[in-house]
Amino acid sequence: MDRLLKIISQSLKAVKAFKLRTLFCILSVALGIASISVIVAATEGAYKKALEIVAMFGPDALLVFGGGEEARATGQRMKTITLDDIETARQAFFSAYLVVPMTAMRDVTVSHRDKKYQTLIVGSTSDYSRAWTWPVVQGSDFTEEDVKGLRNVGLIGQFLARELFGDIDPVGKYVLVRRIPVQIVGVLSERGTTPAGDRLDDRMIIPITTLMRKLQNETTYVSGLRIRFYDQKNLDFHAEEVRAFLRGRHRIPEGEPDDFTIISPKEIIKFLVALTGSLVVFLGVTGVISLVIAGFVLANLFLLSVRERTREIGIRRAAGARKRDILFQFLGEAVVITTLGGIFGLALALLSSKLLMYIAQFPIYFSWKAFAVGMILSWIVGIGFGLQPANRAANLKPIEAIRG
Repeated sequence: MDRLLKIISQSLKAVKAFKLRTLFCILSVALGIASISVIVAATEGAYKKALEIVAMFGPDALLVFGGGEEARATGQRMKTITLDDIETARQAFFSAYLVVPMTAMRDVTVSHRDKKYQTLIVGSTSDYSRAWTWPVVQGSDFTEEDVKGLRNVGLIGQFLARELFGDIDPVGKYVLVRRIPVQIVGVLSERGTTPAGDRLDDRMIIPITTLMRKLQNETTYVSGLRIRFYDQKNLDFHAEEVRAFLRGRHRIPEGEPDDFTIISPKEIIKFLVALTGSLVVFLGVTGVISLVIAGFVLANLFLLSVRERTREIGIRRAAGARKRDILFQFLGEAVVITTLGGIFGLALALLSSKLLMYIAQFPIYFSWKAFAVGMILSWIVGIGFGLQPANRAANLKPIEAIRG
């Protein structure tokens, strides 16, 4: 035990004595550890964000939009889902407890007194807040009678409410949607942003009939629908049921692409994986290259150190130090240096992750895994690349070392 403590003490003294070598090694290791730690944290953050978004989206829900992927790419007609499709779906799917139509208009100018803003107007039924598990926190929801009566009432998102009303309670106030006065009956809870950075709270919800008849001059087509099922475990099966149902309704021949798009929680996870993938690959390659370079820097500096300290090694061997004492001392120095590099790398990773979250709203979550991976990799670099110089130092013959 005393011998081990003495070896550790000598390793620390050597690290302190060779300051420039230590600095170069620490910096090279820190860059590699920082990159890989950010990767681990980004993967954790993406997974955590995916679970949050799936919970927000609804693990038992499907979202169906008009227009297939090919149609979207070629600019073909996007509205292919009708009110009749939705009414038939309500009767066809007994396993669904909500079938809610939606239609939307983007960049619609809304105003209150002297304040104007362009926002998203969504038309839906009184089940919209239930369909999205998006509660009304002020006022009340609009009713089915409002939908049937084409009434000018609506719900407002919190971002839009702040833009138009500031700190004033918007409930009961009127907003001009183009030239139509709409009374705000309720305010939705705050939702934040999408992974792409779009504000979810920048919207107004009005009865679908009001939007279709008074703003769109439309009686048949809607943008899409949202379906929630009792048994979320069979959601993939239900998605295929919905696909077959809509293909039959739209009389799409076999082999032809869908004229609609179904989004499920799995699609959201795929999107987040794609979002984080490019950054993970870039940082991964950078991190591995940095660690390899750090390892070579460490190995070369230690080989130089062995030459400079040949006489010291010879004297220690002559004084009774064993080969393994010399080996462990040099390995100890390498581990101490790479541990310091790991600590600085983790600090650098924390700073860079905050920068990424601030600039790109990137989901990053540091857990014990990021710290554990960082420290283990730093020790692997220290032992792996420090072993050859340590062996060379341990195998020096005492008399020749003293003469040298």
